[in-house]
Amino acid sequence: MLDEELGKIGNNIKFARKLKKISQEKLAETIGVSRNYVGMIERGETNIPTKTLILIAKALDVKPKTFLEI
Repeated sequence: MLDEELGKIGNNIKFARKLKKISQEKLAETIGVSRNYVGMIERGETNIPTKTLILIAKALDVKPKTFLEI
């Protein structure tokens, strides 16, 4: 169940990133993580810390709660 929810959060992040036309590499650079880590987040393979979620939201100019609508 948790993996499914992490996948949905990851999909929400991916959708917002693509909507802003930002690459995984650019997002990763902006928030100070690797592109590989951004990919893992988007695929729901890792539990994302709140701090990282907030950094991603700021980088994509959305509210963090946007990603949690599952």
